[in-house]
Amino acid sequence: MTFDCQDKTLLDDWLTAGPSSRVEHATARTPYTTRLLGTEIALWRDAAGQVHGRAGAAPLLVLEAYGYLWVCPSGQPRKALFAFPEFSQDGRRIVDCDGIGVSVSGLRMVENFLDMGHFPYVHASYLGEVPQTEVAKYDVSVDESADEIWATNCRFYQPRTSKAATTGLEVQYAYRVMQPMSAMLYKTAFPRPGEMDAIGLFVQPHDEDHITAYCLLSYFDDTSTETDLIAFQHTIFGQDKPILESQVPKRMPLQLGAEMPTRCDAMSVAYRRWLSTRGTSYGTVR
Repeated sequence: MTFDCQDKTLLDDWLTAGPSSRVEHATARTPYTTRLLGTEIALWRDAAGQVHGRAGAAPLLVLEAYGYLWVCPSGQPRKALFAFPEFSQDGRRIVDCDGIGVSVSGLRMVENFLDMGHFPYVHASYLGEVPQTEVAKYDVSVDESADEIWATNCRFYQPRTSKAATTGLEVQYAYRVMQPMSAMLYKTAFPRPGEMDAIGLFVQPHDEDHITAYCLLSYFDDTSTETDLIAFQHTIFGQDKPILESQVPKRMPLQLGAEMPTRCDAMSVAYRRWLSTRGTSYGTVR
């Protein structure tokens, strides 16, 4: 069985199929099934603990990393899975927030994750507030060796940057796009202003217009409960969901001038240019 996708930038990439917990009790006889790129796939763990997968009768290349399952649909990954050193750093709490389903292109989801301009309007009293709406100029670069995009020197005033926050704070940010469907956000850790919390966004494209967006936290926070950390993140994702699902079109338009950018959209512009250069088409307006 072939995947319902002709986009080699995704077929040769590592795409998440959800947290490793999905295959905790799955076997070859009773596997965990889900959809990826329009195709049903089956995943399971053998008696030795190794994860396997298949699409129809064809075997799948599956990797387990950072508490998540990663599938390379073509079986020929263009590069190794991205590094996430904060996952194993001493003193950090690793919290899997699981996922939320959204009826939108995965590329739209990632772009929204990179956008600071919507903070005061969509996440009022949490990640922003009116009238402090200005997005200060920041730097965007492409790491050619790793084939990743970075936005650095970002800053934004937030009334409540995380569950642990008790006062407002001008938060330092950095964004990183490792793959078309995977990104990281680094932000000032409220309990440790000299450190950065890390938030991973891993998108599973079920098809071109339907995804599950997973969130993995690597936080410096010794006071919040795991339930509170997950609830806070789902509050933020829940605020984004209706906005994303109301976008027209649901897929990403990559044509020059299709949607007019502003200064605060520098990371979005770089992301779209990067997708175009790679030849990404799945989840785009064609």
